Amino acid sequence: MVMTKRFEFEPSRSMPPGIGSERQWRCPASIENGCLPLDDNLVISRWKRDDVDVTELTPQVGSRYHTIAINLKSTRVTFYQCDRLIHDGSVMPGTLQVTSPDKPVRAVFHSACEVLHLYVTQPLLAECYESAFGTAPASAIVVCDPSFVRDPAIERLGLALINASNDCGAFGRVYADSVGLAIVSRVLAREFNHVGRLAPALANSLPVWQLKRAIDYIDAHLSRPIGLADIARSTGLSRMYFAAQFRIATGLRPHEFVLRRRIERAQTLLLQSESTSLDIALSTGFGSQSHFATVFKRLVGESPARWRTNARNKSCAEAMSIE
Repeated sequence: MVMTKRFEFEPSRSMPPGIGSERQWRCPASIENGCLPLDDNLVISRWKRDDVDVTELTPQVGSRYHTIAINLKSTRVTFYQCDRLIHDGSVMPGTLQVTSPDKPVRAVFHSACEVLHLYVTQPLLAECYESAFGTAPASAIVVCDPSFVRDPAIERLGLALINASNDCGAFGRVYADSVGLAIVSRVLAREFNHVGRLAPALANSLPVWQLKRAIDYIDAHLSRPIGLADIARSTGLSRMYFAAQFRIATGLRPHEFVLRRRIERAQTLLLQSESTSLDIALSTGFGSQSHFATVFKRLVGESPARWRTNARNKSCAEAMSIE
């Protein structure tokens, strides 16, 4: 049974100026409260949940906006647009998803997540288009493809927004808007410059059911060695064909995807158990503690021990603030 909850996210003191918070998924406070100026064509906000319960959510964002979502944390989600299944499975940092106005969406989150949202009006899209091509668009711009696509350039831009220092002072909003415009421009570049080349590849990527079967196989065997042939066999495909189509569907090679899933499982164990790093390394399929620590730091940015301490301190602080 899916439990529906209302999550509230209090903005961090280090959140850069120009970036708001969302108390509900895809419902920034400025839009929700109706206090957004009519000439504000770009709203940037962050939504985060640390809860690991399976939760279904539906946004209430206004119909004026394209919503650009940039995932900042590995998670797992089932996503629908107009009741059509768009994605079911893992989502890596840097994954981009664009929803056009008046397209109802809903999502089932299976783990903790963190997402940066940009809400963009039609006038701003038209302005960016005219700046790029030297002419006004012939009609309203609609980014039609709701697929989840990994884009390293957008990942870096998203992190630039989140990691910006409050020392920007009076220029904080200018900084946020500038990076936000760069993200919008990147989205339009993908839409108008690469859509012709991406369409054939995406059409030949793994069907949702085969991708789900592959991920389910990986998740069920994380404590053991996992070979490319084993994953491919679970989908009924040859090894080389599967590897190529899996990379198109996820943006990652199968080996890299497996490593990320192992680290996600390790993070859950670090947070919810008292197991040692060695025990966790072995239970998530790493041959040694040193290999586990190396991969963990590369993907997460800090050692397993430091991450566990920081994550638990954060959970305690949040629990105390709720009380």
